[in-house]
Amino acid sequence: MSGLPMSISGLIDRWHSIGAFAADVGCGYEAARQMRRRGRIAPQHWPHVVAASRRLGIAGISYEWLAGHRAVAAMQGEAA
Repeated sequence: MSGLPMSISGLIDRWHSIGAFAADVGCGYEAARQMRRRGRIAPQHWPHVVAASRRLGIAGISYEWLAGHRAVAAMQGEAA
């Protein structure tokens, strides 16, 4: 799969499993599952997400990309 993911769930789906994502990011399985479901990754995990994305060859994943998706999720939450 190439190209920049369009969403947090799309990013997480680049891993072969939620467990693999959780291990790379340093969180538990349930936390990773909730990140995918909510479309938000907690900022304390961003350094690991950026580093793991680089290792996996997922181009374009940066603090800015993550912050942008967090802002969109926050705005959608306010609109609900």
